Amino acid sequence: MASERKDGRILIYSHDTFGLGHLRRCRTIAHSLVERFKNLSVLILSGSPIIGSFDFRSRVDFVRVPGVIKLRDGGYTPLNLHIDIEQTLQMRASIIRHTAEMFDPDLFIVDKEPLGLRGEVLGTLEMLKQRGTRLVLGLRDVMDEPRLLVPEWERKNVLPALRDIYDEIWVYGLPQICNPLEGISLPLGVRQKIIYTGYLHREVPTRGAPPRLPEITRKPYLLVTTGGGGDGESLIEWVLRAYEHDPLLPYPALFVLGPFMQPERQAEFMERAARLKRVDMITFHSHLETLVSGAAAVVGMGGYNTFCEVLSLNKRALIVPRTAPRLEQYIRTSRAAALGLVSMLADDGRYDGATMAAALRQLPRQGRPSDVVVPGLLEGLTNVSRLVAPWVERAQDAALPRTQAHSA
Repeated sequence: MASERKDGRILIYSHDTFGLGHLRRCRTIAHSLVERFKNLSVLILSGSPIIGSFDFRSRVDFVRVPGVIKLRDGGYTPLNLHIDIEQTLQMRASIIRHTAEMFDPDLFIVDKEPLGLRGEVLGTLEMLKQRGTRLVLGLRDVMDEPRLLVPEWERKNVLPALRDIYDEIWVYGLPQICNPLEGISLPLGVRQKIIYTGYLHREVPTRGAPPRLPEITRKPYLLVTTGGGGDGESLIEWVLRAYEHDPLLPYPALFVLGPFMQPERQAEFMERAARLKRVDMITFHSHLETLVSGAAAVVGMGGYNTFCEVLSLNKRALIVPRTAPRLEQYIRTSRAAALGLVSMLADDGRYDGATMAAALRQLPRQGRPSDVVVPGLLEGLTNVSRLVAPWVERAQDAALPRTQAHSA
């Protein structure tokens, strides 16, 4: 049992049906925790098809469950397996539960989906609750607008788990910027479980061989990033039109298209970019923080990870948030723009190259995020460590001789 062990263990669940956001957030937390606690191991459960493309620090590993993708009608289908979706979901739930049984974590952190994909972690939560495992729901700063989130959570019957199963609810943000549960009627007991950590600080990786960088990064450049890229075609189209309209914009541009962008669109964009002397494109880079750090400015869609990187690395940023199927990016970006942390350009559906070019020419004169003082803005990882400490250090104390543990 965990109480008899001599090491600390944390299990993190990330459902990962689309994009890179959940995986990258969980990986950031895992790496920070093993850096802080030398006797800790972290295991990530993920459905991401490209989790193996990332490197992981010592004492961080992952278990990949069969991938699924969400259809336009709201249903799901297996990503690669030619089997029934219900069988796939049963396999995922079984792998999750058996992994948790064997790993026997001190803490179980569930990212974003309180019950997991189609309720797949509920059985695991109930099993770990009986074992005395600390159960945490981790939420990004914005979920969705209340009129959509309320019926979604009612349909999934989330409230009983928040009330009866979870011990804490961590929000990786600040209430003065965003409250992810705004407009949702929650019992006082659930509200008392909510802890705002601040945003998760990002750093440029310093371990291992330095990543290979494109030639264009040898001079000041504009980084254009879409995250996973599955919904980033409009942003790429708009910025590319700006460079086609005005090849002499302030900075050459490096586009990171994202691994989930349709291959046909990737090929089309790369063919157009090849005709422009000051534009380069790549599909994916496992150390995006390095590219953000070297950039003179960033253009992105306002996903959680990009927002954290822009703040942490103090970059001027132009954000073009998507507004469908969720308003998450728009809510985050509009609040941040009102504070002066970033600038925002609304997606007007026309993608006029001259309009984008005018916005890009403003970037060199824009203020940096550090010009705005928001107390506690980037203390998320520090506070997560504080929240984790009582449960991990309990295991570490068990590893010390009795007299040494008492003196400590």
